[in-house]
Amino acid sequence: MAASSRAQVLRLYRALLRESQRFQAYGYRTYAIRRIRDAFRENKHIKDSEEIERLINKARTNLEIIHRQVTIGQLYSTQKLVIESPEKRDNLII
Repeated sequence: MAASSRAQVLRLYRALLRESQRFQAYGYRTYAIRRIRDAFRENKHIKDSEEIERLINKARTNLEIIHRQVTIGQLYSTQKLVIESPEKRDNLII
């Protein structure tokens, strides 16, 4: 993979992870991050430039989708889960 294409892929990877961190809902956030990491690991050995370009375009489309979903999710507030609130988690009686 050419250096410029590698840098482009890394920028896209970081952008996807950064945008996924903005999900309000814990389940969506963890799923998106896990799925992004798995997809990039799965495709890291691809050498064909056409296939790389196709995957980059797919990732850009997914970045736009994530951005839209994060924006929509911010319109509706929800309570945090117990797993997201360490102060509440420490007070649980087991």
